[in-house]
Amino acid sequence: MPLVTAPVTTTPTEPPPPPVEVPEIGYAVITYIDPTGTRWPMTDLSAQWYTLAEGVSGLGASPYVLTSDDHPRGGARLRHVQPQARTIVWPVLVKGADHTAFTANWRALARAFTRTLRKQPDGSWSPGVLEVARPDGTVRTISVYYDSGWEGRGQTATGITWDSAVLTLWCEDPYWADADPVVVHRETATPEDYLDPFPSVSSSQVLGATTVDNPGDVDVWPTWVVTGPASAIEFTREDTGEAFTLDMTATDHGDLLDGETVTISTDPPRVRSGTGENLVAGLNWPSAVLWSLPPGPTPVTFQLDGAATGSAVDLVFHPRYETA
Repeated sequence: MPLVTAPVTTTPTEPPPPPVEVPEIGYAVITYIDPTGTRWPMTDLSAQWYTLAEGVSGLGASPYVLTSDDHPRGGARLRHVQPQARTIVWPVLVKGADHTAFTANWRALARAFTRTLRKQPDGSWSPGVLEVARPDGTVRTISVYYDSGWEGRGQTATGITWDSAVLTLWCEDPYWADADPVVVHRETATPEDYLDPFPSVSSSQVLGATTVDNPGDVDVWPTWVVTGPASAIEFTREDTGEAFTLDMTATDHGDLLDGETVTISTDPPRVRSGTGENLVAGLNWPSAVLWSLPPGPTPVTFQLDGAATGSAVDLVFHPRYETA
């Protein structure tokens, strides 16, 4: 059965506006995106608010805690490395043409940051996002939560038409992520008969015996989107032998029909149909290992049972980096 394949690709982005110099990262355009999706420019010096370069910190490499064991011959040996949550210090100047305009801007920006601490109706948290766009067109992002600091300077003349605040932003994931995903697509093409007049159609199809390249600095946990028809899907990381299988026949949904989809998230572990059904029971627990992709090339295979024309698998991930 022939396959339609596509190489690892990234979605292009529009060139960013002219950059300014920012401590720790150099020239860039930085935007804050609040939980509603509203974009707040942070480096536009002609705007009514902008970042004060002096005092910015926390944009460099991730913080780590090292665990070691004493060595009997002296010194120690490294046993474990644990990345820590990141803290970003972000000074902001806010102004207005008059006191009314300043107050409106001050309140709006405060709300944009503090609403990251308000739960959604489903009980989940919605962080904001700091977006760093480079002159070469690359864009990296990091999710942030407001921690503290939205307070005026409390000095003479402040709080009338201008004031500044020094924000502390907390990042549960210390790594920066590429704004553009890497996507690997494999699809079953229309089968061709051979040994005519006897058509040969396989009930199992290896769609993705391939090498996937992670251009980032650290491991990523990919998301898989499977399009039916399919009855079972097996995903294997060939260099370690780690694998997991989603058996659709073990779920209430049954076989994945033509055009139906299922999305498998490896972090956190989650399996959902295109209509929102929870299919996590279809994974082959307890032997299932929802593996990650380390930096560099990794040989992987994904196989569909019950594959036919239109069956497809998409592997999606955002590369992660130490710095912006």
